[in-house]
Amino acid sequence: MPPDKAGIIPRLLHSSAFSRLPDAPLNQPLVPAVSPRPSACPGLWRIVAARDGGICRIKLPGGVLLADQAEAVATAAERFAGGVIEATNRGNLQIRGIGADPAGLIEHLLAAGLGPREAAGDDVRNVMQSPLAGLDPDMLIDTRPLSEQLLHLLETTPRLHGLSAKFAVQLDGGEHLAMLEHPHDLWLSAMMLDGRAWYAFGLAGCPASGQVLGAVPAEHGLTLVHAVLERFLDLAEPAQSRMRQLLEDCPAERFVDSLGLEIRRDGAVLGWRRAPATGDWLGPLPQRQGMAWGVAPPLGRLTPVMLRSLARLARDAGDGSLRVSPWQSLVLPNVDLAMIDRAELNRLGLIWDAGQPLARLTACTGAAGCAKALADTKADALIIASLLQKGGPGSVHVSGCLRSCAVAHVAPATLLARSAGRYDLYLRDANQPGFGRLRARDLSPEEAGAMLDLPTEHLDD
Repeated sequence: MPPDKAGIIPRLLHSSAFSRLPDAPLNQPLVPAVSPRPSACPGLWRIVAARDGGICRIKLPGGVLLADQAEAVATAAERFAGGVIEATNRGNLQIRGIGADPAGLIEHLLAAGLGPREAAGDDVRNVMQSPLAGLDPDMLIDTRPLSEQLLHLLETTPRLHGLSAKFAVQLDGGEHLAMLEHPHDLWLSAMMLDGRAWYAFGLAGCPASGQVLGAVPAEHGLTLVHAVLERFLDLAEPAQSRMRQLLEDCPAERFVDSLGLEIRRDGAVLGWRRAPATGDWLGPLPQRQGMAWGVAPPLGRLTPVMLRSLARLARDAGDGSLRVSPWQSLVLPNVDLAMIDRAELNRLGLIWDAGQPLARLTACTGAAGCAKALADTKADALIIASLLQKGGPGSVHVSGCLRSCAVAHVAPATLLARSAGRYDLYLRDANQPGFGRLRARDLSPEEAGAMLDLPTEHLDD
């Protein structure tokens, strides 16, 4: 039996992150908030209109999805929508193509324990951690208890419901499998000082490159986060919905000084830098005890059949849970590797080898589902992938417009649509803003694929 198989499900089901708020009975009629603005941020309760129908985003606590919940999402996508499920770049899921019964969809998902019964408590549940939190062999701190406490605080504190639906917090326990490039309004990263675990922290940035502003003992992590959130709401003007906007008027050091907390800010803290994360997110993944398995749907899109198959695999080979990762993939923790049928995963169209071309590509929804997109990015990305050899250069993002949805940071290479089937290629450059340096203009998907198939050093020629 894999480690923790007997204990994980009861613990998760009774954690605050999965509990319902008590102020709404199960038989109370639901009235979803349906936003007519295509650019609005979707949530479980807020169904946002798009070209291909409504979008519902399911914010998963710590990225964790139980097998029964995965099956409920698959059924919801079939019954109430067009059957398209997406893994997002912050470890959540969303359902696309929602039709005429959004209230039925919401009630179905709430019955599976996939959100609070109050819309305001759902919007602010933006906490990201490693998909191997608590299991990673390199972790310094198990971030799961702090994540559960923080999610409970966000759900049940009315004042914090005033935060933007995009305001986000990252908890980094020092894992080898960690997304360190996504910017967050507040990030905490584990460090060791004098034989004791601390959280270094920064604002409006990321652990990979953000400025360290101080550190607190690990046991004071919740106090720090709560103080930052409250102080942000104290200071922010209505137009300042994100930390980066507030810091334009209030320098980061002044903000930290105003928190009223004991914060360590000596050279050992301010000079500390997070070591690079080196873990792959596909195939066999080491844990402190046992193994996990990473698998990805092509371009982040799952079918109900894929999700149900993974739920069954999680029960049969693992501990009955899945974790959605910020690489638009899923991790099955505590698995028996002998029970992983690679041929079956291939038959389902799932990716488990990081060398596969599709593992290196991301793409926004594109013109098929978004009115702002100038090209059908998903279809074009498949063409590009078909021209790439196994291995090769780093990740490539295919974006239908300047918003660059589906990635939260600048990719090593970006194909930016200029019209249907035509793209400009940019290469990330720390010395240049935006997507980086313009490498080539007006490429077809075939031309882009041929260029990207070159060794990395030749892309700069």
